[in-house]
Amino acid sequence: MFMFTALTPFILAAFVLSMWAQFRVKGNFEKWSRVPAYSGITGAQAARRILDDNGLYHVRVEPIGGTLSDHFDPTSNVVRLSEDVYFGNSIASISIASHEVGHAIQHKERYSMLTLRHHMVPVVNFASSFAPLLLMGGFFFKLSGLILIGILFFLGAVLFQVVTLPVEFNASSRAKRLMAAEGMITQEEKYGVDKMLGAAALTYVAATLMALLQLFEYIWIFFGTRRDE
Repeated sequence: MFMFTALTPFILAAFVLSMWAQFRVKGNFEKWSRVPAYSGITGAQAARRILDDNGLYHVRVEPIGGTLSDHFDPTSNVVRLSEDVYFGNSIASISIASHEVGHAIQHKERYSMLTLRHHMVPVVNFASSFAPLLLMGGFFFKLSGLILIGILFFLGAVLFQVVTLPVEFNASSRAKRLMAAEGMITQEEKYGVDKMLGAAALTYVAATLMALLQLFEYIWIFFGTRRDE
């Protein structure tokens, strides 16, 4: 499905940015995982305290395998933390745990962008499954109509990426505010929190940028195919 257009260099640059963002997340996690928080609490304790203080007693906190596999599951009301985060008492651990709790609070408050993202999931899963097939078929047979349908399906995935940005930024903003309010971090430790959560946010920005550029490239190819028909 790869076709070289005027936008291809920008897409490749966005891909490099995405890889660099992933590298930064892992690097910052490794660095700040070695720096114990002055409060001495673990990620699990930080999550539990913030949840309870916000009336979310029913939301469980559980360990899960993997690295950076942390997430909030709204269907089960569970904050799942990777073992390094769950048991760790580092700046990285409490930062990530607090970020995921931020999503739980968003869910409780029916934060509009999170609600929208939840509603989009079934549609996006369906569209993402068929978009590549439609686009490949359209490019191979030079059928602009099929390409257009593929673009519309792919647009759903792009919109999902765009909606995810404010959700993630808001969760990080909540995490920083809550950690400070709970006395989990000192003024000096805020630098590490900013580095950790900032690197994670960059991965979402890079993924969104690449998805948008891909969309523009498909539109470019669509109009080129229309001219050739």
